[in-house]
Amino acid sequence: MNDKRILILGGGTMQVPAINLAKGMGLSVIVADGNPDVPGRKIADFFEHVDLKDSKGMIDIALKYKSEAGLDGVFTTGTDFSETVALVARAAGLPGIPVEAARNASNKFRMREVLASSGIPVPGFFLISRDTAPLECKENRITGTGLDFPLVVKPVDNMGARGIRKVESCHEFGKAVETAASYSRTGEVIVEEYLDGPEYSLDALVYDDEISICGIADRHIYFPPYFIEMGHTIPAEGDPAVIEEVSAVFKQGIHALGISEGAAKGDIKWSGGRAYIGEIAARLSGGYMSGWTYPYSSGVEVTRSAIRIALGLPPEDLTPVLDKTTAERAFISIPGSVQEIIGRDEPFKIDGVKHVFIRVSKGDSVSFPTNNVEKCGNCIAVADTRKEAVFAAEEGCRSVVVRLAPDSEVTGRFLFGNKPEWIPDAYSLSRQENLSAAEQFGGLEVKGTEIFVPLLPNLPGERALDWHGKTMADAFKEVVKITRCRTYKQTEHPEGIVLGRIFLQAFLRGGVQGGIWIVDFYRDALEKGTSLEEPDKRWQN
Repeated sequence: MNDKRILILGGGTMQVPAINLAKGMGLSVIVADGNPDVPGRKIADFFEHVDLKDSKGMIDIALKYKSEAGLDGVFTTGTDFSETVALVARAAGLPGIPVEAARNASNKFRMREVLASSGIPVPGFFLISRDTAPLECKENRITGTGLDFPLVVKPVDNMGARGIRKVESCHEFGKAVETAASYSRTGEVIVEEYLDGPEYSLDALVYDDEISICGIADRHIYFPPYFIEMGHTIPAEGDPAVIEEVSAVFKQGIHALGISEGAAKGDIKWSGGRAYIGEIAARLSGGYMSGWTYPYSSGVEVTRSAIRIALGLPPEDLTPVLDKTTAERAFISIPGSVQEIIGRDEPFKIDGVKHVFIRVSKGDSVSFPTNNVEKCGNCIAVADTRKEAVFAAEEGCRSVVVRLAPDSEVTGRFLFGNKPEWIPDAYSLSRQENLSAAEQFGGLEVKGTEIFVPLLPNLPGERALDWHGKTMADAFKEVVKITRCRTYKQTEHPEGIVLGRIFLQAFLRGGVQGGIWIVDFYRDALEKGTSLEEPDKRWQN
């Protein structure tokens, strides 16, 4: 294929496997992205700085390359710009799906309409646009819609769970719609019936109108009212009859949307004994599935076959040659500013860990995620068994700590002010001896310069786990090790900066990050000679 060229939309982390695979196939690769600093630029043969939303600009680039030395295909993966791909393919006479099919798969409302009209199960839904008449919300229902709370509000044209949330009442509805509209390029919002139950991610390739399923994964969703995917595990675990029905409904949706040549990604919900289509996109999945976890699990490079289809060629043999489990997990942060990443190489000491993707750097602002873009990093592990793969990926995430700057006001407000109710505390005490001891530790005492934190009598007896599955005892040991602070028991009276209940509040609310931050906060104040006031007086209001 040394004489063939392909245009790949996007040069970020999710597109790097496709760029490398295309070059390995002997293709000349043109990467286009609105960010001039994407990692794919370094490995591409040519780079074009153009926004992926600029379909006209992308068409102009494609026509330029075609006229100069030929262009044989256009492709994307892990972006929400399959419509741009279809427009470029049509304008340049390249293989691809019809533009109408790409639009149906890119706009959630259009998608729902097409699927519903074909009799394919979807949640109940309605659209809110600039032209929508004001909606009346009362008695736990949006008047005239036939849908009761809880509902899901989402922008019609975005990905990564941006702007999506579950709403339980009229009180929450207006703000949720406003937020979703801010994430929508058209300003349109779709409101859907909430369906409870497990969710699956699927990838498929389509060639000559024949659909091949290339991976079914369990999605692990947390932190309502938001939908944060803390990872996925492939292959999916569950009743084979359920998996079969999920696959069948996905295929029906692909046909109904008109995806005839190329790739499709689906999020399928199992609720009330049947499968519902949450979403189908006319591309391979992002979230590390098509580029990493499925190839590790099956031995099949689905992206390479997707590239072949984009060139008008048949896919390779898609029969799995491996039978392994791959787990991807994410690590997150409480709000603040990143001071350093501790333990970035530690996951590689764990058997089975293949990759760690750290998505934040020193100075970046971080927050407890409300969408899948706000996570701090991911770990991917492979093993012969599901248990081994899941443990390795989760342990890899637990071994990385995002240390926050001690002068961050937002961290102080999170730990000692009015934390949003939907965010769970990292830990809560359950052992009576620890509860009793916690009540006896005092507030801030300053009798020296060495920092002391309270040691509860039976931390190993506490079974609570934080957001990453870290035990309270392990988190406490990590705080002491990283900060080099001292510990004291309730019967002791050390000479130093004794944090007492202040430390316990920060630690229980913010886990290892909270414990480290409060020690760093007082150490920083001591070095700067600023006031050593109690944080509850500063941030509680």
